[in-house]
Amino acid sequence: METVTRVDVLVAGGAVAGLCAAIAARRRGVSVRLVEAAPREMRGGNTRHARNFRIAHDGPARYVPDGYREDEFLADLLRVTEGDTDEPLARCLIRGSAGIAPWLADNGVVLQALDRGVLPYSRRTAFLAGGGKAMINALYATAESLGVSVSYEAELTSLRFGPYGCTAEIVRAGAPECVNSKAVVVATGGHQADLRRLRTDFGEAGDRMVVRGTPYATGHGIDLLVDAGAMPVGDPRSAHLVAVDARGPRFDGGIVTRITGIPYGIVVDRTGRRLADERADMRRTHYAQWGPRIAACPGAIAYLILDQDGLRRTSPTALSPVTAPTLAELARRLEIDPAALDATVQDFNRAATEREPATRPIKIAPLAAWPLLPGLTFTHFGVAVDLRMHVVLRNGRPIENVFIAGTAMAANVLRRGYLAGLGVTLAAVSGRIAGEEAARAAA
Repeated sequence: METVTRVDVLVAGGAVAGLCAAIAARRRGVSVRLVEAAPREMRGGNTRHARNFRIAHDGPARYVPDGYREDEFLADLLRVTEGDTDEPLARCLIRGSAGIAPWLADNGVVLQALDRGVLPYSRRTAFLAGGGKAMINALYATAESLGVSVSYEAELTSLRFGPYGCTAEIVRAGAPECVNSKAVVVATGGHQADLRRLRTDFGEAGDRMVVRGTPYATGHGIDLLVDAGAMPVGDPRSAHLVAVDARGPRFDGGIVTRITGIPYGIVVDRTGRRLADERADMRRTHYAQWGPRIAACPGAIAYLILDQDGLRRTSPTALSPVTAPTLAELARRLEIDPAALDATVQDFNRAATEREPATRPIKIAPLAAWPLLPGLTFTHFGVAVDLRMHVVLRNGRPIENVFIAGTAMAANVLRRGYLAGLGVTLAAVSGRIAGEEAARAAA
């Protein structure tokens, strides 16, 4: 027999967007139920792997130096999206970012002080002491202390809404439950962990993509809203892809399998051909350009080749590189044609000595390599929202008691490209707004 329960605000999704929504709503005095599809030990979505979040600020604070004003933040966003963004909504969320750090701190999140952290400080981002998992644990502790009811292994399977409330079907540990609420916040993430859809969206490359975050982001919340008439935004065939170690896990590898040493070697496909100029972009975010390049390779796999000089320059990695005393032996271990790889390296070394300034050739043995796959963080696809995070229907009308937050709405402002720390910012700010507005709708 199906259980029927009632609550003022139902929040679906237990990463930072859902947690911020639940806390914000509960602080306005309404009853809140949060349902998370993952088990307790896997709670927190992609936020578990976060390190920092981007914030606008007029001057220095304990956790950020200098200033990073709203207009500069917007200019950076317009640059990476090539202007393809909902600018009024972007301005709203950027403005909200200016107050999100102290709000998170008030709700238990500890930020890294400039003089005490192990990560380099940034004027654009605040770093999380203990990382994303510590952030998630702190927000859950706060939510539960405020009286938010939390259920794990509870998936939203249907949603109906009307002027007098919402009815959601939840499957919790295999048992159905009907939840009647006055308002709903959907914060269930994107569809990047749905392997069938990756194949549909990206073809054969989708079969090789590594899902860097949670395996529970299947896009079901987005599907329910779109099926109910919500306006989709973005392109499911566009994604934030980075270069990751091909030997890492298919799901949930996070940041530790990301490969950042590309500017110190050469990247070849399985035929031994170089993909692009590895030194054309030496910025810290260069690795994001290589994800799509690797996805376009034969078999969606590539290899970073370095000598000992290049290896010394790379950041530590979770898995040690493949090594060999000679290039021919390295080619054999990587299953690349030795003659083709030798020709590529010879061409690179010849050109390296002719460049101004000269580039270091690949010569110092033993040689090393990492096999690379495209690592998928999220797709640029979701549901349209207004400035108060109402879900917007195809006819342009907002749904007064249904809200959306996090990755499921991020494509409104981020339809291509990425900025470091932006995902957590969009999730936290949109979650806070959605929770406050849901509480108003439920009052």
